[in-house]
Amino acid sequence: MKSGKLQLHLPVPVLLSLALLLTGLVLDYFIHPAFFTGLVRIIWYGIAYIPVGYPVATQGFTLLLKGDVFTEFVLMTIATLGAFLIGEYPEGVAVMLFYTIGELFQDAAVHRAKRSIQALLDIRPETAMLQTAGGFETADPKNIVVGDIIQVKAGERVPLDAAMLSEAALFNAAALTGESKPVRITAGGQVLAGMIVLDKVVELKVSKLYKDSALARILSLVQEATGRKAKTEQFIRKFSRIYTPIVVLLALCITVLPWLFVQDYVFRDWLYRALIFLVISCPCALVISIPLGYFGGIGAASANGILFKGSNFLDQLPEVNTIVMDKTGTLTEGTFTVREAKSFAQAPENWLVMAAALEASSTHPVAQAVSVYAGDQAKALQAKDIQEIGGKGLKGTVDGQEVSAGNLKLMEQMQIAVPEELRRISDTFVAVAINRKVAGYITIADKAKADARPAVATLQQNGIRVVMLSGDRQAVVDKVALELGITEAFGELLPEDKVSRLEAIKAKPGTLCAFVGDGINDAPVLALSDVGIAMGGLGSDAAIETADVIIQTDQPSRIIRAIQIGKATKRVVWQNIIFAFAVKAAVLVLGAAGVATMWEAVFADVGVALLAIVNSGRIQHMKFA
Repeated sequence: MKSGKLQLHLPVPVLLSLALLLTGLVLDYFIHPAFFTGLVRIIWYGIAYIPVGYPVATQGFTLLLKGDVFTEFVLMTIATLGAFLIGEYPEGVAVMLFYTIGELFQDAAVHRAKRSIQALLDIRPETAMLQTAGGFETADPKNIVVGDIIQVKAGERVPLDAAMLSEAALFNAAALTGESKPVRITAGGQVLAGMIVLDKVVELKVSKLYKDSALARILSLVQEATGRKAKTEQFIRKFSRIYTPIVVLLALCITVLPWLFVQDYVFRDWLYRALIFLVISCPCALVISIPLGYFGGIGAASANGILFKGSNFLDQLPEVNTIVMDKTGTLTEGTFTVREAKSFAQAPENWLVMAAALEASSTHPVAQAVSVYAGDQAKALQAKDIQEIGGKGLKGTVDGQEVSAGNLKLMEQMQIAVPEELRRISDTFVAVAINRKVAGYITIADKAKADARPAVATLQQNGIRVVMLSGDRQAVVDKVALELGITEAFGELLPEDKVSRLEAIKAKPGTLCAFVGDGINDAPVLALSDVGIAMGGLGSDAAIETADVIIQTDQPSRIIRAIQIGKATKRVVWQNIIFAFAVKAAVLVLGAAGVATMWEAVFADVGVALLAIVNSGRIQHMKFA
């Protein structure tokens, strides 16, 4: 099946029913043969009815036994059998036939909406080349453990998250990020399951089990997403359960009450009007097309490297008027490099190596930058009794000496005297103390992401307030805020301080707040926000699990795209609701007045459902900036 095409394959029973109906109409209205009357005509249309009517009636009866009385299946069965009862055989067959074809169109549309998500399901590699004593052998990725070495050839998908052992290679990460531009990963870089090696054979060291890989996590999140319903979707389902029995009661009134007021009352005529009323009343267009619209939105977002954990967040995100962002890894690259390492007088010669040995135990980007800068020398030392003090730094024992590495808050907490020079530094830095005396400091460089400033500007132009929160020093935070055009920026915040600050922002009446972050310490504020957005590439597992929306490309500009997709989805869903109600209301009135026939009823039910489905499918083809 070609992408973008809505193809429909009619089963043989449906084709048989269609052929018999069309032939019957030709015999009825054009040829008028003598034999096509009475019992022959009833049997003919009865045979045409069974292939499409029996499955619907069976489903309705099954639900009836479970206590679900007022369903579209029951309504369609009552209406079409009623049509047969009053001799409107072709119309009875037509209603059920077109209803069945409408259901097939719905299935085809759902299948198309699932393609973006199914594309992810289809990229799970089933085998991996595992290094053994006898060379590389085929193995099941689920049986490979952390630390194993695997080989991936050019054109093959990476089966597990791993670290690059080969010098460098190009990878296609489109399945994970939605970006077709190849990425170059060098030795030591992180390679994610689902990426495709483009130019050479590479060797990788497995860093996560199959079940914990980025790809497995994405698949799990997307598959769960459709289970979380938007408020509009929940309302329509509840509404249809109230609306349908009311319509059935009205149809009964249309049949019976005119007997009290109309002089030339004809039961058959009023029953026919009531049957039309029943057919029109089916809430199929609403119950099917609205979930399909949200499903299409989730699929379109997935194709753009954005994962919504539920259709309810497609509704919420466009309503957000305040976006609070973390700095490191969210607005900045989060790939730190050491600019300078400066020693103070009488500092031990190996203070930097000792600090690197301590920092090697941390996954924080700053700590990793220090470890890389120190090189292999730090590997000869072993850090013990390591304590990580949230938002401040680390302390432990290296080579028998107490080592502390972190910011000024850590030094103050440990009551370590700090040289005045440190207080004047405007860059990010790590102060290192040996046996509670500052031995030196390391300045760290980070840079803003290429699309961060345009993203902030676009958000602000759309009336969205942008605030930055960071655990970094206020001087560094102010510098980045000025570069990005953010007027509200708060630094030197511990995780609990971020929570307090976000609570203060949310306390303002009318504020609907989203938080964007990537670190473990961002998990509490992600959970507290109305919509939590995590950067999925660099983001920690805790942040990704807590967030409601995940940006796989780590690009701030994708937040705007996520909002656009949410707005487009809501717009399409409300178009479907308004159109369905307008057409149904018009034909209901015409049917009750005796102007509309069963054919108009078919259009009001199945036709509206099909048009709503086609409208929902547009989300998959929309272009977002």
